[in-house]
Amino acid sequence: MESIAREVKGSFRWFPVQKTFSIVSAKDTLKFAVGIPYMTRNGRSMEMAQAPQLDNGHIWIAEEDAKKISSKVTAETKPAAPVVVKPKAPKQEIAGTREVRTIVIDPGHGGKDPGASGKRSQEKDIVLAVAKLLRKNLADEGFNVKLTRSKDVFIELRQRAMLANQWDGDLFISLHCNAIDASEERKRIIQGYQFYVLRAPESEEDKAIARRENAVATLYGEKNAKDELSPLEWFKLEARLEQYKQTSYLFTEKLLDSFDGGKIKKMNTGVGGAGFMVLVGAMMPAVLIELGFISNEEDEAYMMTAKGQKDLADRIAEAVSKYKDAVHTYRETLGR
Repeated sequence: MESIAREVKGSFRWFPVQKTFSIVSAKDTLKFAVGIPYMTRNGRSMEMAQAPQLDNGHIWIAEEDAKKISSKVTAETKPAAPVVVKPKAPKQEIAGTREVRTIVIDPGHGGKDPGASGKRSQEKDIVLAVAKLLRKNLADEGFNVKLTRSKDVFIELRQRAMLANQWDGDLFISLHCNAIDASEERKRIIQGYQFYVLRAPESEEDKAIARRENAVATLYGEKNAKDELSPLEWFKLEARLEQYKQTSYLFTEKLLDSFDGGKIKKMNTGVGGAGFMVLVGAMMPAVLIELGFISNEEDEAYMMTAKGQKDLADRIAEAVSKYKDAVHTYRETLGR
């Protein structure tokens, strides 16, 4: 791959934790992942003849793909003067982890998409308020913090993960409020927080929650939108999910510790998994947080108050700090 980068007068970057790499030329940014037969060119997905392979420290792609990439990039960038992009200094990475510095916070929904609605509030407003408080907390602790949205605007699901990747995030946190469409009696009963990672769902309940969150894409006209991943799509994701599974679950453990004893109680085990589209493209540990049920009057009332929002932000910030320490300790045990 380095030879192709030289041929098109571009720069080559390798990310060992994610097992991804990119070639940046004058007009094109090409991104690849080892074991996945797709690449993106300026954000647009393209199928490859074969998935890139890693062998003895070298990255290999099929000759057919190499010719296609080389001719396409050269043809489209030839008229312009070549631009060599200086790569960032690589982060210290080992065994699927790296030092936790950049946190990407994604306040769900926004703009024309209100998310779930309670009797007195909307999901998009609650999660944005908590996100801003969380940003301040983490910034005060020395983290580099990015928000996918800092005001009431609509951002497509797939763009949120793409932003996280562009910012080279170390942890992606998507904030939401849960809800059920049921009788008033059921709404009074069903409450609590829950944390979700990207994995094949194990219950109909988790499937239903993911479908509700994913329906945003279909409802607001995102191209190729869907509310559920097919078995083939799960297969394609499997290799990449394995890279982040351990660290994603590590963060959920810290969240469970930090949320224990709070005003909003835990729902079931507190941790679930499903095909949340907002997490699909994130090339980093990623967790979706359902802060509580906006359809439950008690949860909603707490999430609406300044005190409740501060408490939730404080607990998430505490979990991020504990997660960072846990990752650092693990690295130290390996002598780094």
